[in-house]
Formats: sequence, C-alpha cells, structure tokens
Amino acid sequence: MSAMIRPSLILAAALLSACASHTPPPLVSESPAPAPQVASPVAHDVLFRALGLVGTPYRWGGNTPESGFDCSGLIGYVYNDVAGIALPRTTTEMSRMSAAQVKRDSLRAGDLVFFATNGGRRVSHAGIYVGDGRFVHAPSSGGTVRLDSLSNGYWQNTYLSARRVLEHEQLARNP
Repeated sequence: MSAMIRPSLILAAALLSACASHTPPPLVSESPAPAPQVASPVAHDVLFRALGLVGTPYRWGGNTPESGFDCSGLIGYVYNDVAGIALPRTTTEMSRMSAAQVKRDSLRAGDLVFFATNGGRRVSHAGIYVGDGRFVHAPSSGGTVRLDSLSNGYWQNTYLSARRVLEHEQLARNP
C-alpha cells in the first residue's frame, strides 16, 4: 500500500509546486506609495526633549524643568534648549509668528499646535506635535506636562491651527 501512496504524494507535490511558481498579475495597477514627510533631525531632537519633560509639574509662568512649565514656557524652553531658537513668550504671540501655517492633516513632529481652551477663536493654549496624532503640552494648574491625542474630543473641539517653526529657523534664531 505504501507503494501506491508514494507516487500520489510525488504527483501532488509536483502539481502544487507548479501552481506556486506562477504569480498572478495584480488586479489593479500598483503605483508607488507616496514618500512619508520626514521631519528634520532638529525636529526629532525637539520632540525627544519635549517627551523627556513629561511629568514635570505645571506652573503658571514657569519656563524651566526646575520651576515647572506653563504651555508657552515648555515650548520656549524646548526650542531654545535644543535648537537655539528664541520663541515669543505667549501662545498668542507664537500663533502670530511669521512661520508657515500647517494644515492639520500635514502636521510633522516639532510643529506647534494651538487651541482655544477658553472658547471662541482666541489662542489660549499650545503644544508640540510629536507624531501619530499626539502632542506634548503643559495643560493646567495641578497637572504635569503630558502627552495627549488630538483625536480626544476636547482637543478636537478646541483645535485652532498649527505652525511649522523649524522651516523658518532664521526668523526666530538668536543672534
């Protein structure tokens, strides 16, 4: 009986290997995927520095890890520490810089995101976009620097705009 099984297995293996050697053509034409937009090395340094400050206490007017941070103090500290860029002190002034405005679906690591947390359309809060729909910010009294998602309902409803500071470093760099 084993003499009958052996030829059957060889025949089955030959048929299967013949089927596997031919790749069917794709049903739709394949086009190369668009290259992802890669942030600059400085942007990566900015986001890693910002992420390293998660857990630092919030303090209104604070602008150092030792004293704590408010939202604009955090942003100013990170950009100055990592990139040598002096940014305006308030979120309103930051939102008015002559840096490129960025659409929400085009955000890159290191971009500044702005919110109207007091209602209306007036900027009152900001953070640093780190990628994957998340940003680092110093949210409120009694809190700490943290990572949040732009898809959170609160942040979706208060989101206003974004700016890309790192493409216009010459506008904000210290002499």
